[in-house]
Amino acid sequence: MRKYIVMGPQGCGKGTQAKMLEKDFDLVHISVGDIFRWQVQHHTKLGAKVKRIVASGLLVPDDLVNEVVVERLDLHDWNYGFILDGFPRNENQAVFFLERYDVDAVLLIEVPDAVVLERIMSRRLCSNCGLDYNLIFHRPAVEDVCDVCKGKLVARADDNPDAVKGRLQDYREKTQPIIDLFRRKELVVAVDGTKKAAEIQAELRRRLNLAAVVEA
Repeated sequence: MRKYIVMGPQGCGKGTQAKMLEKDFDLVHISVGDIFRWQVQHHTKLGAKVKRIVASGLLVPDDLVNEVVVERLDLHDWNYGFILDGFPRNENQAVFFLERYDVDAVLLIEVPDAVVLERIMSRRLCSNCGLDYNLIFHRPAVEDVCDVCKGKLVARADDNPDAVKGRLQDYREKTQPIIDLFRRKELVVAVDGTKKAAEIQAELRRRLNLAAVVEA
């Protein structure tokens, strides 16, 4: 069984790397952000609560995030392991997690702020089906039109330079203590996130002593 946490700023490629490991090693990719988005989209009680919190400009409180993570892991559908994405985001969450679970490695994808800003400003979201695009890596066949449902592609409301810089500063301030904590436990595997996705994946697998990517 393999248990990993993947960390890095927005736009670093956490989800891409997690999905590649998930596919080849039967791991369960648990994205806390995806869980909250699903709850909001399906108008659940939790989704309504999260929507109110975010709309007021606040962060989802630690106790609520911790509760969601525990409930998801308690499903025990991760027979071969999991990759936790989007958690922990601060030291309190990290301590909470380590008191209850062990982990084999923390995959840290490092990307300079300037690259993160460029990537995030290139993100687009289908206003109809919610599919994600990135004008650098995943362009639609027709400009501003979703390949799947033909809905209009739009930028996220909070994907503007000032908001992105604020999130980056928040990430650096809150994440560094977590990284230091994991480093003391010799869990951190740091890789250069500016390389191509396949190169990053190959480096992660080499460092984790996993099977190399098999070319098709």
